[in-house]
Amino acid sequence: DLLAFAEAFDRAQLTQDRAALERMVDDDLVFIQSSGERAGKKVFIDGWTTSGDSYDPVTLTDRVIVRLGPDAFMASAATTLSGTSGGKRFSSSFRFTDTFRRIDGEWRAVHIQVTRIPT
Repeated sequence: DLLAFAEAFDRAQLTQDRAALERMVDDDLVFIQSSGERAGKKVFIDGWTTSGDSYDPVTLTDRVIVRLGPDAFMASAATTLSGTSGGKRFSSSFRFTDTFRRIDGEWRAVHIQVTRIPT
């Protein structure tokens, strides 16, 4: 189920499950950060698993799943992410789109785009 995989991917990020993210993210990930900069798998995973950071529960809104064929789909939503980073509270609203491909029988994140929503 596509929605179940997208939700598991989101949960792995919020729970800082590095092992799950290593499995779920393709080595050739294209990660477009909210700054517009392009990064890859290491930056994406390190950003979610920084020691001392913690995330509050999130609510996703405007969730859309688009099947692109038998072996690809996109999951998009908007949210406000808040928590603690570097000992300080933060809150950021953004919209994201995760693109997944089935590679060797397993779903992998291959492209992630994040766009900050002005508050």
